[in-house]
Amino acid sequence: MSQKLNSRCSQCRRAGVKLMLKGEKCLGPKCPLTKRNYPPGQHGPDQKRNKVSTFGKQLREKQKARQTYGMMENQFAKYVAKASKMAGDSNQNLIMFLESRLDNVVFRAGFRQSRTAARQVVCHGHITVNGVKTDIPSYQVKNGDVISLYEISKKKNIFADVTEVLAKVEPPMWLSVDAKSMTAKVLNVPTLDNPSFDTKIIIEFYSR
Repeated sequence: MSQKLNSRCSQCRRAGVKLMLKGEKCLGPKCPLTKRNYPPGQHGPDQKRNKVSTFGKQLREKQKARQTYGMMENQFAKYVAKASKMAGDSNQNLIMFLESRLDNVVFRAGFRQSRTAARQVVCHGHITVNGVKTDIPSYQVKNGDVISLYEISKKKNIFADVTEVLAKVEPPMWLSVDAKSMTAKVLNVPTLDNPSFDTKIIIEFYSR
């Protein structure tokens, strides 16, 4: 378990930005990227972030986005392909697909403090969409969908403080959260301000 958690921190250090893979720890002083702001490896702080090629930049941006949302390569590539074929701005289309994932919405709403933890509660059947239990992390939410804890799950210890946590959440503009009813509602097409990755470069990577 320790090795797996450390690997998530290594992903942030390699990317040079916080990918928010470990929830609250990423925001605190114990974040490894804060203490060791250099790539992981045996050379430690002496290892420099050398100038990279165009291909290297594209690959790095792709990896940052994929790791941020915790996705396998095949699934991420399908999102990019769909975003490129859709009408409209391909960059915004890709953001929409990524942010519309149920595990991401559970994370954005504040039910869990990381996407990894959010994916776990979805897979374990703790989440409903419009009252229907949904255990598929990649499920694409739609405008008007209501996400909530499964009624039986509300009584479980892991959600004992969820009401207090939700009351402190500042959700994105496209999502509203009701702490009292433990629900979140999708108000509009999901967007993302100031993403930590460049969607234009990512789409260029896959269109080579």
